[in-house]
Amino acid sequence: MTESAQKPVTIFGPDFPFPYDDWIKHPAGLGEIPADRHGAEVAVIGAGISGLVSAYELMKLGLKPVVYEASQLGGRLRSQPFEGAPPGIIAELGGMRFPVSSTSFYHYVDRLGLGSQPFPNPLTEAAGSTVINLEGETYYARTLADLPPMFREVADAYHAALEEHAHYSALQRAIRNRDVRAIKAIWDPLVREWDERTFYDFVTKSSAFTKLSYRHREVFGQVGFGTGGWDSDFPNSMLEILRVNVTECDDHQRFIEGGVEQVPQGIWRRAPLRLKHWPAGTSLSSLHGGAPLPGVTRIKRRTDQKFDVTDRWGRTKAYDAVVSTCQSWLLTTSIDTDESVFSQKIWMALDRTRYMQSSKTFVMVDRPFWKDKDPVTGRDVMSMTLTDRLTRGTYLFDNGPGKPGVICLSYTWMSDALKMLPLPVDRRVELALSALSKVYPKVNIAEHIIGDPITVSWEADPHFLGAFKGALPGHYRYNHRMFGHFMQKDMPPAERGIFMAGDDVAWIPAWVEGAVQTALNAVWGVMAHFGGRTFKDNPGPGDVYQEIGPVALGD
Repeated sequence: MTESAQKPVTIFGPDFPFPYDDWIKHPAGLGEIPADRHGAEVAVIGAGISGLVSAYELMKLGLKPVVYEASQLGGRLRSQPFEGAPPGIIAELGGMRFPVSSTSFYHYVDRLGLGSQPFPNPLTEAAGSTVINLEGETYYARTLADLPPMFREVADAYHAALEEHAHYSALQRAIRNRDVRAIKAIWDPLVREWDERTFYDFVTKSSAFTKLSYRHREVFGQVGFGTGGWDSDFPNSMLEILRVNVTECDDHQRFIEGGVEQVPQGIWRRAPLRLKHWPAGTSLSSLHGGAPLPGVTRIKRRTDQKFDVTDRWGRTKAYDAVVSTCQSWLLTTSIDTDESVFSQKIWMALDRTRYMQSSKTFVMVDRPFWKDKDPVTGRDVMSMTLTDRLTRGTYLFDNGPGKPGVICLSYTWMSDALKMLPLPVDRRVELALSALSKVYPKVNIAEHIIGDPITVSWEADPHFLGAFKGALPGHYRYNHRMFGHFMQKDMPPAERGIFMAGDDVAWIPAWVEGAVQTALNAVWGVMAHFGGRTFKDNPGPGDVYQEIGPVALGD
């Protein structure tokens, strides 16, 4: 069977193979809560995609979500316009490429009527051309076949390693077919085998790579396959990388036309066609008078088991339930959180979450000049670029005829991102231009720059403290505790009623689908907390969690 004839790969597990996309689009709806609880308020901390999805779905059930936001609506789905530019000319400071396997996320994209296009990743048709610059050598290519044999050897070796150690084809086939039993039969033993081993260990221990040179592993780390280099992830748990690979998060990626921030903004303003209790035309925006409440500074458990939530200006409101979607470290650094609301094992998991650093620097240019042809070689004068230099990844965005182009001069992670941390934006641009001038000595990028550059270092933002989770070996148990926290029936009463969501709670961090899926877990948890239920023909994640939930590793 050809790939085009197969069922599509979706982010269906593998840890918890539940069809979130089917649950949210079922005509019966997610469920119902008792009529006497309609209008009850639920605090939602954070107006990123996870907070807004949970608030939107809770509103449809007839509850009243009260959204708090300390910074900017949209969270890390942040599309910053260039000053004075035409609409849609933006820098995607957070999430910018969204795999088609993110089917729950695209459910909301489609509801909002937003368009998308293929993301210009290396060696894709959308990129046009790609330049790889390593150790001073430059290679120009449109496809992998245009590169020297070493690059094909690296790609083939990694795919062979996935087959050897992870039964990749069989696992992906089970995901395509949504065969829960087959997924768990393959994945659960892999959890036990690979939880405490790094990505680098996986690569070096595979027979495919041991036959190759150290240089091959170095090339794999620098330019990798698919979306680029992987060495920033070498210390991570291999389980995290396997999830990304097998669910094709690293492939078939698209960007949202006009900026992904339209998704959270659209959810905030959208009036659902079907909702309980509230009059037609009700939206999250209308429930809040147009804006979320200020950021939260305190969460305290009351003697009646409700929660007092205090915002930055000292206003305190009581709630029967809370959905916390902020990054987990903020519950100990920015929000004075009553220690009793979580067990000590949950606190251990929240505090041990490890965030990866990330930096981006963008400039707007007068036109997509990179499409000009070199009169000598006939090649594009500039290409999507992967390099071992300071910039690491450079991406080019053509916004259409007569419009300025946008260049992401540098997209880096971890130690490469930390090199940028203390530097102002102009210095970041200068360093990026200097590095790229070594790759493109005949191209004067600076003469095309218009407007002011835009940059971000997520680790410097006090409302985030990092870009996304990067689980280390041995962190599976922590992730299991956080992901499964929405299952609260057997918890002590003092620990019920507060639910966590967000991509750092998910099994696949850094990908928006994880934020959406954990938001839906929280919706199920709140619904159960208020005495509600799902419909028989549309069970929710909590209804099947005991049966198909993630494998438990002993303490």
